[in-house]
Amino acid sequence: MADVLRPEARPTGLGALRSSVLQGASIPVGSDQILITGIALHSGSVQPGDIYLALPGRQSHGARFAPEAIEAGAVAVVTDASGEHMCGELPIPVITVEHPRALSGPLSAAIYAWPARSLQILGVTGTNGKSTVTAMVESGLRAAGMSCGAIGTVGTRINDTVHGSVRTTPEAPDLQATLGAMRDAGVQSVVMEVSSIAVDEHRVDGFRFDVMGFTNMSQDHLDYHADMDAYFEAKARLFTPEHAALGVVGIDDEYGRRLSREASVPVYTWSLADPAADWHASAVRSSGPGHAVQVTGPRGETAVLHVPLPGVFNVANALCAFGMLRASGVGIDAAVAGIGQAAIPGRMQVIGKAVGLEDGDRGIWGIVDYAHTPDAIARVLEAAREQVSGRLIVVLGAGGDRDASKREVMGEVAAERADVVIVTDDNPRSEEPAVIRRAIVRGAERVAHDRGISVLNVEDRAEAISVAVTSARPGDIVMVLGKGHETGQEVAGVVTPFDDAVVLAAALESGGSA
Repeated sequence: MADVLRPEARPTGLGALRSSVLQGASIPVGSDQILITGIALHSGSVQPGDIYLALPGRQSHGARFAPEAIEAGAVAVVTDASGEHMCGELPIPVITVEHPRALSGPLSAAIYAWPARSLQILGVTGTNGKSTVTAMVESGLRAAGMSCGAIGTVGTRINDTVHGSVRTTPEAPDLQATLGAMRDAGVQSVVMEVSSIAVDEHRVDGFRFDVMGFTNMSQDHLDYHADMDAYFEAKARLFTPEHAALGVVGIDDEYGRRLSREASVPVYTWSLADPAADWHASAVRSSGPGHAVQVTGPRGETAVLHVPLPGVFNVANALCAFGMLRASGVGIDAAVAGIGQAAIPGRMQVIGKAVGLEDGDRGIWGIVDYAHTPDAIARVLEAAREQVSGRLIVVLGAGGDRDASKREVMGEVAAERADVVIVTDDNPRSEEPAVIRRAIVRGAERVAHDRGISVLNVEDRAEAISVAVTSARPGDIVMVLGKGHETGQEVAGVVTPFDDAVVLAAALESGGSA
């Protein structure tokens, strides 16, 4: 559950909002002196003095819940024409605008006294790697002596205090309130993950990023976006003057190359393969569980990055983070130190080896990772293959109420790279879990026969992890994918505690027995 973050109240009159962001809106006569102290998108989040932002939704209109918002202390409602009709006669002003969602960012920013203007803000977008790059950038900013905030999938951090998150990028009222709380806490720099859906839903309107980084792009979110072009266009809007001052773009995939050509802000590029990029890896070698990377940058600058995570894809993440840090003004030494110290829960997280095996090279190792797209699964399995002396046993599922078209591909990709594939439940949400599993199994079985590998369908996630560890032999790696840092599992609207790292560690300790 996410913590409710609010800045210190700075009351502003409704009339002042009329002048700044509600120009042309119909505000009832005599309402200008009403004082506004906050804004909320959900009636259950309303605090006394808030504007209740009643938006049209996929299943219902927020205006239906206006009475609950008023009972909680809302002093005004902002909605669209259909919402105004649904509100009827209310004891507080109902302000009607044509596109209330598009207004949510600027309105929230104005209510919280434009917090982004007091902060340096760096954003990270892309299909995979956002959380890792965000953590590396945050670590680099800290190494440079900056007071930091971070917002993303893993959580929200204000200096050393961690708060929960429910979205990769919060809704605009929550985001602006969080930025306000960071400003009040003396934060200087903020780094945050930015999803394509957040762009489409105007969550990051009303302020401009100082630096926007792009990791990569592959299939995801096609339950939301019409196709890959629509997905790309959402991300590309972040690289316009409305949203960013400059970009740092990876050009090792076709979408990054396209973005570097089409962006309408100045762009620095990074690449593992192209020496013409502004920052490129001129040499990569293994160094313990991670890598040492020689980086060449603009004007001939050089650095050696020590990447603490395995996998070449994490070298790419580190290069993106390094480029962002340098573009933001962080010195080379601080950027190198910060990246070398970064730790990311649920991202290639090594859990340990099975009890009773003294030789670490011959133990049964466990790894937890958040990989939940075909491309991410391919990357983490290829990284693990570099480390394993025995077999690679993978446990994975797919989230319900999300892009169904990727499920068979996920199974296929896993079966192409692993020696045993155990398909299980992830977060089925409102979907029938067996339907999700069958799709993944179909994809896996298309290639499993030719490779002579096993594909198992085990409904219970804890049991699936136990089966994986029990079947493992010395030298094998058990990888549990999909949930990463998450500490709950959602089935039919009910979230129960479940932490892959904890369950895998217990299975390794007990040798797989329940």
